[in-house]
Amino acid sequence: MLELKNISFTVDNSDGALEIIDDVSLTVDEGKFTVITGPNGGGKSTLAKLIMGIEKPTGGSIIFNGTDITDMSITQRAKLGIGYAFQQPPRFKGLTVRRLLSLAHGSELPEDECCAYLTNVGLCSREYLNREVDSSLSGGEVKRIEIASLLARKLDIAIFDEPEAGIDLWSFTALVNTFRAMNKNVHSSVLIISHQERIMQLADDIIIIADGKIRSKGPRDEILPQLLGEFDSNCDFRTKC
Repeated sequence: MLELKNISFTVDNSDGALEIIDDVSLTVDEGKFTVITGPNGGGKSTLAKLIMGIEKPTGGSIIFNGTDITDMSITQRAKLGIGYAFQQPPRFKGLTVRRLLSLAHGSELPEDECCAYLTNVGLCSREYLNREVDSSLSGGEVKRIEIASLLARKLDIAIFDEPEAGIDLWSFTALVNTFRAMNKNVHSSVLIISHQERIMQLADDIIIIADGKIRSKGPRDEILPQLLGEFDSNCDFRTKC
């Protein structure tokens, strides 16, 4: 279980202190599929980075499976079973896709297993196994490969920051199906930052973040109708919430 207790994150700018996250408390229960949504600039991605340890909170504490991880490094958190997929994944010249998946898994993966992970994110698998994770790949391809590497790990909680960004409609459908399968078959917790209704439909719980604060949170059947009631079917959750 993941607990955020009174988390704050403040940065200094030319106008003084700017509060990005303001006294946020929430719980992600073991085995739950949780979606965080809300307007751009509301603090969603920052909150995900605080959980992973990419940023350090200026107030509050983060508890994971009973352990205070507030001051732990990214590496320490990864060893505890926390995984994170970036909005804009890094590239690794000289590292093949197959090697990346094996490193993520922790041991050498057979070709068919590597292919299965790639297929799950909408890639024609055998064409990618021996390609390097470098500038020869498009942003969408690198994003899908990173998500595949997270699927290859044995995680207690997997965090996906806007996994739909840069992914075409056909691949997005495959990705939604993958998340649906994770929700049904994997006992680890899944936390996704997303504006996509199709991803929210998979959630157990939905949390709305705006202006660095939790605007509302609760079960999908309670929160999603509120969102859909506010906006018509053409609404873009990126710009309004």
